[in-house]
Amino acid sequence: MRLIGAGPLTGVVERIFAAGGCAADEAGRIARHLVDSNLCGHDSHGVVRTRRYVDFLRAGTVFAGRSAELVFDGGSLLVVDGQSGFGQSIGEQAMDLLAERARAHGIALATIRRSGHLGRLGDWAERLAGHGLVSLHFLNTTGLGLMVTPFGGSDRRLSPSPMAICVPVEGRDPILLDITTAMTAEGKLLVARNKGEAVAPGIIVDKAGRPTTDPADFYAGGAILPFGGHRGAGLNILTDILSGALSGGGCTAPGVTVLENTMTSIAIDVTRLPDRAAYTAEILRFCGWVKGSPPADPAAPVLLPGEVEAATRRRRAAEGIPVDDATWGDILAAARSVGLSDAGIEAMLPA
Repeated sequence: MRLIGAGPLTGVVERIFAAGGCAADEAGRIARHLVDSNLCGHDSHGVVRTRRYVDFLRAGTVFAGRSAELVFDGGSLLVVDGQSGFGQSIGEQAMDLLAERARAHGIALATIRRSGHLGRLGDWAERLAGHGLVSLHFLNTTGLGLMVTPFGGSDRRLSPSPMAICVPVEGRDPILLDITTAMTAEGKLLVARNKGEAVAPGIIVDKAGRPTTDPADFYAGGAILPFGGHRGAGLNILTDILSGALSGGGCTAPGVTVLENTMTSIAIDVTRLPDRAAYTAEILRFCGWVKGSPPADPAAPVLLPGEVEAATRRRRAAEGIPVDDATWGDILAAARSVGLSDAGIEAMLPA
């Protein structure tokens, strides 16, 4: 395990994607999004994805330099085709267009199909919060992400199907809920496997449907359980429909060999409310009421959604991002695959 500053780590990842054929602006965009996921504690969607993304690029299943194509324009209802471009580029373009339409109409919906991996879903919620917009997001992986059991089932039938809701609040960090409807994101299993760690009971089953705590069993044909039993499974199914069917990209299905994300995002312009001051005051009052509950553990205060990520981002920005040896090895392998040397990459890090 090593601690690497966000700046040097971003530089390393940016150089790898530039060597792989991405233009400088896109390479930087991909690197910033991946490293920011690490900064806020979501290592499953951070630089651990570098090698996979490079493999997708070299295999021709995701393409550099692609733009979001608007295939249906209903004013406040948009359908966007990602043309198999990097999700970090497609997501930024689509969210900025959605923000523009939400400002124009008060509320707008954009649904994206055929995008490369869109990364941490909370990224897009935070981007819209930067425009002052409340947002809801639903995402699926069409089939290559087939890794979750339905409630009562034992094999892979569903995608992890994350969802996010974000409310910006003047004077404080946004209130952000960013969750997978499965017990865990697949990337967290990858991180655990890389570290040689077990996962908690009740998260995964092996290929025979038996409970296990070894992440290697998942990669040998096992599956992730939905969270909360039938509740999580129900949210998973509806998330898949709202993203896959609404976009036209397709709900989760067997036999898919290329990773594509679909995502539906709804943005709301609360500045149009008749009494915005009362709206903000009520949110702050309610947050204070919730956080004022005496903590069950005096060392663990009551937190609002997003506060863990905000605190982790501040801490890791100051202390550095922990990168385990297996993940660093994968980053070096990705660099070698695009013609860079281990020594050249190591030289980019402070001594």
